Amino acid sequence: MPVVTPRFIMPVVMAIALAISTAPARSIDAATADDTARFLAGLEPSSNSPLAALTKDPAWLSHARYFDSVFAREESTHLSKVREFSKTYLTEKHDTMLYMFSGPDLLYANSFFPNASIYVLAGLEPVGEIPDLTALSPWAVDEELRNLESSMDTLFSFSFFITSKMKTQLHEGPVYGTLPVLYVFLARTGKTIHDVNFGRLDEQGIFQIAENRSATKSSSRSGASGAEIVFSEGNGPRQVLYYFSTNLADGSVERSGFSTFLAKLGPADSLIKSASYLLHSGHFASVRKLLLDNSATIVQDDSGIPLAYFDPREWRLQAFGRYAGPISMFANFYQPRMTDLFQGASPIEFGIGYRWRKNESNLLLAQKGASPISDDQLTPNAVATAAPSPKSRKRAETEATRSLGCRIARIFPFCW
Repeated sequence: MPVVTPRFIMPVVMAIALAISTAPARSIDAATADDTARFLAGLEPSSNSPLAALTKDPAWLSHARYFDSVFAREESTHLSKVREFSKTYLTEKHDTMLYMFSGPDLLYANSFFPNASIYVLAGLEPVGEIPDLTALSPWAVDEELRNLESSMDTLFSFSFFITSKMKTQLHEGPVYGTLPVLYVFLARTGKTIHDVNFGRLDEQGIFQIAENRSATKSSSRSGASGAEIVFSEGNGPRQVLYYFSTNLADGSVERSGFSTFLAKLGPADSLIKSASYLLHSGHFASVRKLLLDNSATIVQDDSGIPLAYFDPREWRLQAFGRYAGPISMFANFYQPRMTDLFQGASPIEFGIGYRWRKNESNLLLAQKGASPISDDQLTPNAVATAAPSPKSRKRAETEATRSLGCRIARIFPFCW
């Protein structure tokens, strides 16, 4: 066996010593989550942040100008009007806000329900990761900023994410997944990030914080993986955002601990939009029931829970906008009762959902226990009209499921 001479050993020893001596310094000087969020959002990080030097790059300056422009337009066209709708009609808000099939769309969750203590978003999209940006080459940082811009383009254009078009942005590159998008939305809505934890739900629906990031990337079939972000607006109270990467289909939602986690949170305000009409099928009965059982308020477009599932003895429904029926690719999910409900509906000043143009959008506000129809008002005809029989529900679910699978797989390959 050849002998290793000291002249080969010394460089190795020196390299190890150098790595050990510099590792703590890199940890101490690492950018905070809040500074990272601001940098990705095109906003100046704190002056002593290691990211401050990167803001002199022309590529970052161009990115900042682009986000200044698109967020200003989104604020003027949609978000300010959504908040006005919220102030007028969503007067009884609750501590928990649920948004299923959301992807990273915190922007609309926060606009409809700005004061929730806990936000829970869920989608198939991965949580993702944001590495030390100072360790990336300038070219790589520029590329990641461009990817972020592309990721958000459809939300700004149509009010929803087209998941199939986000494949590259959400699954590739050193900066990937929903986390960077959530960071941008938090920073651009004036939030300060205080803490970020990664973890997984256990069988009891308890969020178990992982000791290291790699533990949440395991191929374990049980336990929804997620991120917990603690933030506040200015000096306001601390709020918590959970994003879970999990399958909401029947069976999976129970095994992952997600349904148990939600059941512990108490009455919630829920948002459902651009949900691919998944809640119309028989494969998502569990999450549909969970939303109906645990929500005090549901704001949704017609892709959400079908009218047939809102018991008029429990729910008061208010229609806003115009019901023009589903877009062509979802034509089988037309609801005749929606046409009747939306006769004389109040207008809305913003576009939302698949029919994103302002004068074509529909929004349904369902409030539990808000002057529902009493038993003596429910004539046999009213009951038949308001709540179809279990047999007709089952038939509608079967027809919806039959056309759902291939259509969703073909158009939204990363959707349920």
